[in-house]
Amino acid sequence: MDAEVLDLNALAARLPEAWQSRLLGCVGEARLKLVRMDQATYAEETHDCAEALLVLDGELRLHIGGTRRVVHAGELCLVPAGVAHAVDAGSTGTLLIVDA
Repeated sequence: MDAEVLDLNALAARLPEAWQSRLLGCVGEARLKLVRMDQATYAEETHDCAEALLVLDGELRLHIGGTRRVVHAGELCLVPAGVAHAVDAGSTGTLLIVDA
């Protein structure tokens, strides 16, 4: 199998809806998912596994563990398993989610 180069921002721009992730592939047990963010909020959720949220473009406004955080392009937020988190209004750009 050949190596594949993906233009993540271009792929995100073609996603049919914001906040609908596209599975890009797996590395070991980790899944790589691409998301296009918009200004809307995203309801609070928790997961059984940790999540890595890498902002490729724009910014992600999170409410996590009772604290509001802004994650900028080029920054990574590690969300531990079982920690409730939600997206606040105003998040825009491209997000890469890594989870298991």
